[in-house]
Amino acid sequence: MRIAKFIALLIVTIILMPSPAMASEVVAGEDVSPSKEDVPFSISERTTPSTDGESWKLTIVMDDDAFENGTSFEITTQVCTNNGVCDPPVLMEATIDGQTQSISVTPPSDHTYVNWRVKAIYADDNYTTFPNGDWFKTWSSCYFQQDSGWAGIDYNGEICDTSSAEEAMPGFGFALASTSVIMAAVLIRRD
Repeated sequence: MRIAKFIALLIVTIILMPSPAMASEVVAGEDVSPSKEDVPFSISERTTPSTDGESWKLTIVMDDDAFENGTSFEITTQVCTNNGVCDPPVLMEATIDGQTQSISVTPPSDHTYVNWRVKAIYADDNYTTFPNGDWFKTWSSCYFQQDSGWAGIDYNGEICDTSSAEEAMPGFGFALASTSVIMAAVLIRRD
């Protein structure tokens, strides 16, 4: 039974430790965009920054090689809000015109950024996600960051409602850590 306790505590410790993957190189307010050399598409239009309640649009153009090889794209978005919570990812229904695909989403009020990624599905049904394991990102015109506070091109000290930052709900990480601690306590009590 001591081994079970040790394993439970080890799992909780690992989950609670910040990892290099979690400490991303994202700079608040700086969009994360694909490098032309690393992806089989280019951005022909993207609304930046995104604005609360207004349509955010993205149009990408598939490279000639990918188009000729029968590759198809799926574009997924995820909107994150200033209280640290991100909506579940949504597979978008794109408007397709030859090699061009367009999507749009209307972010809710008090959003921080719009995440997006592209899944390239090849003729042999294999696929690659761009970026791999992360998201491209378009920041809001008015956002809150835990380390730096309120910012954005539309923030002038009055436009963003700072009361939402003070009442911020914990994000997914906190919920996961809390659940892990509770599970560890239950496993320990069984002994």
